[in-house]
Amino acid sequence: MKYVKQFLIISAICLIGELCRYILPFPIPSSIYGLILLLTGLLTGLIKLEQVDETATFLVDIMPIMFIPAGVGLLVSFDALKPNLAAIVIITLVTTVAVMGITGIAAQAVMKYTNRKEASGK
Repeated sequence: MKYVKQFLIISAICLIGELCRYILPFPIPSSIYGLILLLTGLLTGLIKLEQVDETATFLVDIMPIMFIPAGVGLLVSFDALKPNLAAIVIITLVTTVAVMGITGIAAQAVMKYTNRKEASGK
């Protein structure tokens, strides 16, 4: 029953994210709205980590399985992608390196902030 409750909380946040996508005039995917809502809920204490932790861990664990349909879709539409294959590969490589770099910089900044906060005793 605990997993059902946790899944319902996560599903409700996803639903609110969908509603935000329809209401707000920004070109932002509903999943991003949902992530922002979940983060805000966790930071403000409206949602306790224990209320979503185990189900969220399970969903992250099965995430690779969710990429199988997208991979099959790419294989099925390979003929349509073939004329632009070089551009697609270059864009994929550049954006992957950029995301890795930005993520690393952000992670280092968070670690420095956390270390400073711990050192100051707050």
